[in-house]
Amino acid sequence: MSKPATDPLVQLTEIRAIMERSSRFISLSGLSGVGAGVVALVGAAVGHWYLQQRYPNAGYLRLLQSTPEERRLVLPYLLLLAVGIIGVALAVAMFFTVRRARRAGQPLWSALGRRLALSLMIPLVAGGLFCLALFVEGAVGMVVPGLLLFYGLALLNASKYTLDEIRWLGLTEIGLGLVLVLIPGLGLAFFALGFGLGHIGYGLLMYNRYERS
Repeated sequence: MSKPATDPLVQLTEIRAIMERSSRFISLSGLSGVGAGVVALVGAAVGHWYLQQRYPNAGYLRLLQSTPEERRLVLPYLLLLAVGIIGVALAVAMFFTVRRARRAGQPLWSALGRRLALSLMIPLVAGGLFCLALFVEGAVGMVVPGLLLFYGLALLNASKYTLDEIRWLGLTEIGLGLVLVLIPGLGLAFFALGFGLGHIGYGLLMYNRYERS
C-alpha cells in the first residue's frame, strides 16, 4: 500500500531533494566523463605516436632525457596537442552537461555553476603553468605527475558544489600522481590511466547511478 502524500518521510525526502538541488550542481552527466576519457586516450595515443616517430625505439623515455634544444623543438607540438585534448574534452563535456541540465530544468550558468567552474579553474590554471615551467626547466618526468595532482586537487576543491563521486575521482587522480612520482618513466601510461580510463569508469558509474532509466 502506497504511503499518503502527508507522510513525514515522504515530505522529508522531498525537502532533502530540494535542498540538494539548491546547494549542489547535479546536472553533470556521466556521459561527459566517458567522452572526456575517450578523448584523453586518443590524445595519449597521438602523443605516443609522435614521440616514437621523433625518437625511434625510445619515445617518451628519450623525452625524459632530452636537452633544452630538443625540448624547445617538441614544446609547440605538445602544447598544441594539450590544447586540442582540453578543447575537445570540454566541448564533449559541455554538450552532455547542457543536455542533462535542460532535461532537469536546472540553469547551467547559475551562481552555483559559476562557483563550480571557478573552483575547478583556479587549481587547473595554476597547475598547467607550473607543469609548463617544469618542462621548460628540464623536470620532464614530473610533468604528468603534476598534471594528475593538480587535477585531483581541482576536483576535490569543486566537489563541495556537486556530486560526491567527484571527490573520489579527485582522490584517485592524486593517488596516481603520487605513485607516478616514483616511476616517472610510465608517464604516458598513467596519463591514459588517470585521464582516460579514470574518467570512463567514473562516467559509467555516474550514468548508471543517476541517469540510466
